Amino acid sequence: MKIFQLLFLLVLIVPFVEIYLLLQVGAIIGALPTIILVVFTAVLGSWLLKQQGFATFQRFQASLNKGEIPAYEMIEGPIILVGGALLLTPGFVTDMLGFACLVPPLRRKIAQYVIENFLVASAGQFRNSASPQPENVLEGEFKKED
Repeated sequence: MKIFQLLFLLVLIVPFVEIYLLLQVGAIIGALPTIILVVFTAVLGSWLLKQQGFATFQRFQASLNKGEIPAYEMIEGPIILVGGALLLTPGFVTDMLGFACLVPPLRRKIAQYVIENFLVASAGQFRNSASPQPENVLEGEFKKED
């Protein structure tokens, strides 16, 4: 299945699942407590987004100051952003996914997976394909004279 088809299905299915769960929870605990719970998760999510975002940015700066490449922090930043967006979206499924993105050990595992499976493999392929020099390349110096 292509990525766009998968995203299209998610955009269609997730709202229906969220509405169904909101109605089911509302039937069990009532409408007002359900609304309060949804608002509470949004407020808690924005607080966590701010806290985790600043902590990741500080680690990013510390890595740069040490002269290290902040690879994990560069991957964790978008994960935090996605987690915050999911927490601000009303619903319980998106809230669970958003909280998972904001929990540091889970976020670190996601970043490690992305780095190992997408970035390191791509860099190795690029390095291997770029290493052979074409035979028709001449090295030399150029000096422009007027």
